[in-house]
Amino acid sequence: MKLSNTIFPELRGLSWSVTKTPEFYTLTKTSPTGLDVSAVLSAYPRWQFSLSYEFLRDDGTARGELQKLLGLFLACNGNVEDFLYLDPNDHKAQNELIGVGDGAATDFQLCRTYAGFTEPVYGVKDTPVVAVNNVPAPFSVSDTGIVKFKKAPPERAVISWSGEFYYRVKFKESSMEFANFTYRLWEAKKVEFVSVKRVSG
Repeated sequence: MKLSNTIFPELRGLSWSVTKTPEFYTLTKTSPTGLDVSAVLSAYPRWQFSLSYEFLRDDGTARGELQKLLGLFLACNGNVEDFLYLDPNDHKAQNELIGVGDGAATDFQLCRTYAGFTEPVYGVKDTPVVAVNNVPAPFSVSDTGIVKFKKAPPERAVISWSGEFYYRVKFKESSMEFANFTYRLWEAKKVEFVSVKRVSG
């Protein structure tokens, strides 16, 4: 699937009823004796976001809020293509450990830690700072957060990064409802999307 770096637009009219839900894929079986046995099928959660827009202005141009949101949904073919979402309350990493050198590895996945839980970052905002033993080092970074060094960091070297990140997401459903409640003003009560894992090739 083609990788997209389209950014979800910042739009006025967003209500305070924003929800963010982590979901793990799990499997639970109950034995004949009544004992529950559970297994985690995913190492990292899938994040679900739900936004509600009380108004979206339709100015008849590509700059209109309605056109920006509806245009993104159409460009993504509903829930087929992914895009990038900046969570205003969760988008920064500071001196985040991403690996320890072994003298051979040159690729390291960016990650972030929240409440003691570490997970990969699949979208990077701007150019991050990557350091080897606290010294900034030259690198390149892929659209999915893979840091590449031309020369492998030495053994036991601590590799860290600081910067801002996006959630790579796609719309949850293949349809979205927009309601026109007055002249050139619309609302979208349920704008839902879920995080996805993408590998750039």
